[in-house]
Amino acid sequence: MKVMIRRTDKGDLSAYVPKKDLEEPIVEIERESIWGGWVKLKNGWIFDLPEMETEPRLPITVNARKRGGED
Repeated sequence: MKVMIRRTDKGDLSAYVPKKDLEEPIVEIERESIWGGWVKLKNGWIFDLPEMETEPRLPITVNARKRGGED
């Protein structure tokens, strides 16, 4: 699923899912850099993000896998 990751004006991370027209704050992360680990959105959805060799510039759209199936 396509997910856009961006940094808000307050410096927090946010995820936008175009397929669902949903934007939610990222409230929990597995790894400090977030890449290659999972992130949890405020609504409870968990996405596995792809591994990145270098820290990309934000915003970025990636193919992420949603845990727990499609909603």
